[in-house]
Amino acid sequence: MKRHSRPCLSVPAFIGVLIVFSILAGLALKTLSITSHPDLFLPTTLDDSQSPLNVTSEQGGSPGVDPELDALHHIVSRTKGFYARDYSLWLGWNNMRYIIEAAVLHGRILNRTTIIPTYVYARACEFDNSVCAAYATMVNRGDATGSDEWRQLPIEQQMAWKTPVSLMFNLTHLRETHAVITVSEYLRLHNISADVETTDGHWDTDLYHRGVDIFSDSGVEPSLYAIENGWYDADVVRVDQLPHTMRERGGWNVTHGQVGSWTNITEETPLSLALHDVMASGASVLDWDTVLSVVGDDTDPIEIESRSDGGIASTLEGNGWEVLYTYGGVSGSDATKDVAVPIRQAAPRNSLRGLYEDFGSIEQDVLLLKGEVHLGRKPGALKFTTLESQERYTQTVLYDFRLTDSVVELADQLSKRMVEKVGGRMWMGGHMRRGDFATLKWTMEPSIEAHLARIKRHLRDGRDILHSVHRGPLHTYKVPFGQADPTPLLLDPPALHDQFYIATDERDPANLTYLRDQGAVLISDLLTIDDRRTFGWPLMLTDVLSLVEQATLAHASYFYAHAHSSVAGGVVNLRASHGADPRTALLEY
Repeated sequence: MKRHSRPCLSVPAFIGVLIVFSILAGLALKTLSITSHPDLFLPTTLDDSQSPLNVTSEQGGSPGVDPELDALHHIVSRTKGFYARDYSLWLGWNNMRYIIEAAVLHGRILNRTTIIPTYVYARACEFDNSVCAAYATMVNRGDATGSDEWRQLPIEQQMAWKTPVSLMFNLTHLRETHAVITVSEYLRLHNISADVETTDGHWDTDLYHRGVDIFSDSGVEPSLYAIENGWYDADVVRVDQLPHTMRERGGWNVTHGQVGSWTNITEETPLSLALHDVMASGASVLDWDTVLSVVGDDTDPIEIESRSDGGIASTLEGNGWEVLYTYGGVSGSDATKDVAVPIRQAAPRNSLRGLYEDFGSIEQDVLLLKGEVHLGRKPGALKFTTLESQERYTQTVLYDFRLTDSVVELADQLSKRMVEKVGGRMWMGGHMRRGDFATLKWTMEPSIEAHLARIKRHLRDGRDILHSVHRGPLHTYKVPFGQADPTPLLLDPPALHDQFYIATDERDPANLTYLRDQGAVLISDLLTIDDRRTFGWPLMLTDVLSLVEQATLAHASYFYAHAHSSVAGGVVNLRASHGADPRTALLEY
């Protein structure tokens, strides 16, 4: 039988199809994310259909008050108070991104306005330092953050640039669904000079509490309740809120006003003991496959009701355990902090502590979580007791935290240029982390030659995968509003010798020449003078340029990266939100 080949769209025709599809998908997504899904967290914080910054005098604006301050006050007035964190500003942006995402989640659970850093530190300038210093405040990273990590570097490499956090993501869009303000905005609301904002990101419990609410006549300085770092999840499993089964059993005891405990909820049944027996030493939860094997081996099938998840959950509840919802990571790694792979776990009921139950009743104006809680923890820095709450957080990360319009628009243009470079076919891309990873010996391969060879080998495998994906059907990640990107059906798979895109922090001229000689296309090969003029000065900062590269790789038909990098996790989140097929990405250890 003669096979009929698909007609291949010309590049201009394909671009036209993509533009139409993007507009329709964008409108549909906006409608879904804002109107169709109410807030699934308890308690509710904001009416998702109304932006807190769109305040008019009819909505309670204060005559004679700066409209911007009035809008900020409107955000805060609809919540219980403030939720503050000690932020680790010496970390790179992608670490800061998922720390801020978790902070916003906590604020929403606690019905408080989350306070985030006013700025982060861009780690390098694409040109001479003096060029970036003409537009952004240059600081010594070690002096600003109190870290000696960079002291051994040449002095010019110790410099960093204070970059407004609003350049790193679309803060206006986030505020449509979440109560969020910056530290400097908090200080303005309390008539405190913005100059006192700490340079290392810690919350100053003295200076930040010396002012008064400019919208209040009380004259009282903001009160503070600090959650000590050890209270957060030491020897407990921190969850968003306790499941209903725990509210129906036992009594609630509060120890020293900070962490609660439950009594009369431990069932020492044979199944419960069997689950404890298979829990690894030092572990606090069981993976779902282990749960299934134990429930199947140690429980009468009649008691399970069925092999459905609901039946297993009911069996666990009856034996003193609870189902938890969290994320597995596309590579099985928690380092990427992506939310594209939802998973279930189980934990003993008496080990759970709810963020809402422990700290939701605090009455002080500012609730502060001291120290850092991102290492060794899942996205959100806690686990969820309902699927609905987990999916709401997934929606927050994928759709509410949106890149700025400038980044999105430029990445779209660069993706189209890659399509043109490969003759209208699908294009592939990889992330080559060198820089600090080379110093720490975390790179996939020690030499640039071996590293690129590894990437090209996986891209060859990716080409074979794309041939299969091209035949359909398409799949999506298991995320809310997952809608398949049709590009793999519209374009032909890559040809054997097509160029490929590489996002890298490698800056050695000889190594960059080697990459190009081997077929790699770099960001500087795609950017034009007009791009730089349209985007503006922030594109000179490597951290902002990296955002453009991440957004560009979200369009790649196939993506390969190192699983130890949160940069790769950010790309995966973007790909999941764009409807990429999970088969078209590989994050490798």
